[in-house]
Amino acid sequence: MEGVELSLAMFVFLTAIGFLAGFISAIAGSGGLIVLPVLLAAGVPPLNALATNKFQSVFGTFSSAMNFLRKGHIDLGSMKSAMIYAFVGAVCGTLAVQQLDSELLERVLPYLLIALAIYVAISPRMSDEDTEPRWSARRFDATIGGGIGFYGGFLGPGMGSFYAVAFSSLRGFNLRKATAHTKPLVLVTNTTSMVIFILAGQVVWALAIAMAVAQFVGARLGSQLVIHKGAALVQPVLVVVILILAVKLLVFP
Repeated sequence: MEGVELSLAMFVFLTAIGFLAGFISAIAGSGGLIVLPVLLAAGVPPLNALATNKFQSVFGTFSSAMNFLRKGHIDLGSMKSAMIYAFVGAVCGTLAVQQLDSELLERVLPYLLIALAIYVAISPRMSDEDTEPRWSARRFDATIGGGIGFYGGFLGPGMGSFYAVAFSSLRGFNLRKATAHTKPLVLVTNTTSMVIFILAGQVVWALAIAMAVAQFVGARLGSQLVIHKGAALVQPVLVVVILILAVKLLVFP
């Protein structure tokens, strides 16, 4: 398996982890928080783990994005500009991470995540009701679409959560709508990174395909829950996922 030896039991376990990550990521983002450490613990080399994680996560994001789109929760026409900025940002971030030291961002990120979790927990904007936008679509697309796209290509943890909170706090989207609209942007960002990894020959194909199928199914179920439960589900899961990510980065950077 591309030089990576895994037992059948480990292969099945990692596939199940793909399902769980797809389910959680559809609700609150940050599925890589689950997948990447497990791949590394299973003995998959770091570059292969990053590449395999990106590949399988794309299919989970695609699954939830299509479900939200079919159910009318994504206005794809309004997303074109943000998606272009996210693509440009992801390319720049992926190139920059190969040249720059990400140590400073890695040190600061846990504290940013803790502040983000507190905001999600207490902000009245994190609800089932739309609120008054604080930023115009043009400003949001360039700054948030491009900026978080760059972060996604450069480092990545919590990208989906950052997008969801930005949509809710700056564009006034309710949490169901905010969660849905993160998916095209995350899909563009992760697909860009995935293509670069594929061209570099880093994907562990058999494992990546099995996990991608599991991600697809898990994400479909998770997105269905978001549609039916709204903020009552998304808000607490988002807080928990962000805090777990922050603790993970503090304790196991």
